[in-house]
Amino acid sequence: MRRLILSAALLAGFAITAPAFAQDAEAGQRVFNQCRACHNADKGGRNGVGPNLWGVVGRKAASIEGFRYSSNMRTLGEGGHVWTIENLTAYITNPKAVVPQGSMAFAGLRNEQQLKDLLAYLSKQKD
Repeated sequence: MRRLILSAALLAGFAITAPAFAQDAEAGQRVFNQCRACHNADKGGRNGVGPNLWGVVGRKAASIEGFRYSSNMRTLGEGGHVWTIENLTAYITNPKAVVPQGSMAFAGLRNEQQLKDLLAYLSKQKD
C-alpha cells in the first residue's frame, strides 16, 4: 500500500510539473524579443546584423542569399549542416560551441523553458 501511495504521489508530481515544460510559441515570441536587435523572423523580412530567421527550422546553415556569414558558418553550411531542433538547441544554448569563430555576439540562452518556447515560436515561422 505504501508503494502504491508513493507511486501515485510521484505520478501526480509529474502531471503537475509537465505543463511547465510544454512548449509555448506565444511565450517564445516574447523570448525572441532578445533576438530582435539582430534578427527578424518575418516572411520576406530583411536581414539585420544577423540573417532573417523565417523558415530557419529545417534550413541549411548559411543559406540566405546575400547575407555575409562568418567563415565558420559558411563551412558549416557547406558541410551540409541543417538547422534541426536539436542543432538549434545546441547553437542557441552556446553559439560559440557550435561555431567557434562565428560572428554571433549572443552568449547563449540557458533557461530550458525559454529555449523550448523560442524553438516552438521559430518552428511556426514558416510557410
